[in-house]
This record gives sequence, C-alpha cells and structure tokens, in this order.
Amino acid sequence: MKKLFCISLAFIAFLSLQAQQIPFRYEELTAPDFVQAVEKSGKTCILPIGVFEKHGPHLPLGTDLFTAREFAIRAAEKEYTVVYPWYYFSQINEAKHQPGTIAYTPELIWKILQETLNELARNGFDKIIIVNGHGGNNAFLNFFGMAQLSERRSYSLYWFRPTDDPEVAKKVEELTQHDPYNAHAGNEESSVEKAITPDLVHLERAGQQSGVDQDRLKTLPYVYTGIWWYASYPNHYGGDGTKANAKAGELVINSTVDQLVKMIQAVKKDEVVPALQKQFFDESENPIKTKQ
Repeated sequence: MKKLFCISLAFIAFLSLQAQQIPFRYEELTAPDFVQAVEKSGKTCILPIGVFEKHGPHLPLGTDLFTAREFAIRAAEKEYTVVYPWYYFSQINEAKHQPGTIAYTPELIWKILQETLNELARNGFDKIIIVNGHGGNNAFLNFFGMAQLSERRSYSLYWFRPTDDPEVAKKVEELTQHDPYNAHAGNEESSVEKAITPDLVHLERAGQQSGVDQDRLKTLPYVYTGIWWYASYPNHYGGDGTKANAKAGELVINSTVDQLVKMIQAVKKDEVVPALQKQFFDESENPIKTKQ
C-alpha cells in the first residue's frame, strides 16, 4: 500500500511537471497542449505586433518585431500567457520610400487583424492583449479599438501601453548619452535592440545618416497632415544611436516587462470590461429602451 501511495504521488508530480512545461509560444504547442494552454493562460493571449521598416542605417528591419515579441516572451515567462508568433501586418505608409518596407493596404491590415482576433476567439481565447512595438500603429490601433464596438464580440481586446519611468530614463542616459530627439532608432531603441539582438546591430553605422528633426512643417501651425513624419525624419531615423548599449537596453526592457506582467495579471482577473461590453451590446440592440 505504501509503495502504491508513493507511485501515485510520483505520478501526480509527473503530471504537475508536465503541466508546468507546456510551451507558451503559440507555434510550439501541439494541438492537445494547445487545449491545456488556453486554460492555463486564463484564456488570455498576447498578440505582439511589429512591422518591417528601416530603423536608421544601423538597426535591422525587424526591430519592432524583435522588440514586441521579446517583451511578450519575457512577460509570459513570469505570468503564463500564450504568445502569438511575429505579426507584421502594420500601418507603415510613411516609410514606403525606404528600402525593405512592407506596407500593406489599409483595408488588408484592418481585415487581417480582425480575422486574427476572430480566429483566436474561435480557438478559446476571450481576452487578447496587443503588445505593439511600432509607433506608426498608434493611430490605427486607437481607431481599431473603438471600432470593436461596431458589433458584438465574444472576446475583450486590451492594448498594452506602458509608461516611461523617469528614473529608468535617467539611468539610461547616464549609461549612454542625452538624445534630444530619441524618436526612432535613437538612443533608447538602439539600446533595447542591442540587448535583444546584439549581432544585428551595427552602431558603427549609426552616425552615417542624420536623425535630426528637420521641422519642415513649422510654417503650418494648428495643422495635422499625413506627411508629418516624412517632414521631420525623411531618413526614417529620429535621434542618435551611436552610444547605445545593451546594459541600458536591459533597464528599459525590464521596466516595460514588469508593467506588462502586472497588466496580464490584471487582465486575467478583469470582469469589468467583459461585463461592460455585454451591457453595451445589449443596450445597442434596442437603444430606445436604454435608461435615460
């Protein structure tokens, strides 16, 4: 009996270990493991979004892809969540003049994102977190998020938007340099990429092109125009990445990942957004009966 009891305990421990070892990377899951992963994740999935675009003369075209997925992977290691593969169907019309840019039509990027969310929901996820590594997506994702209210959804969509930590920024600057622009492939982004993919970063080339804001719309106050980024940074390089380093990059990554972990934990527990969505969609079906 004692031997049988010990075997049972060992078997339970084995099953527990197996459960703990379920991969969190979507592409690494088998179909049976996927079923367990959905439950283990609290039906939560991260969609890391990037793009293929120029990042100055020194960073790889896939910088935003590397960054978004690295944040997601490091967070999932601390708080189990399924992480979707690299997703690169993004808004990047402003860089079509630069080599290597893959700029899909607005209609396609909208449709494929919506269908990806629909498919994730069909496969059991009811909470989806977007981790965006590409600044050119900001306006698109804002509008896309609002457009989720156009019809009833079976999932809730959350967009991770970390805040800058002044103390981290100060330490990064002490380790590198002050970068007055630091907008794209500049000091901070170059440091982050140096930490993630050091062999793909060529800091010796960072000074070959200018990352200074050319401010070519200064004669147009109170104006927004789609050409604004090109007007400021035609080289698709904003800032100075010449003195970036991996140690500074790790500070930024760790700060961001800590915030993402807290967000994932909050999203898993969240009952407010799903409840509000249901109430909103119920009322939208018959607005005349909505309490005034």
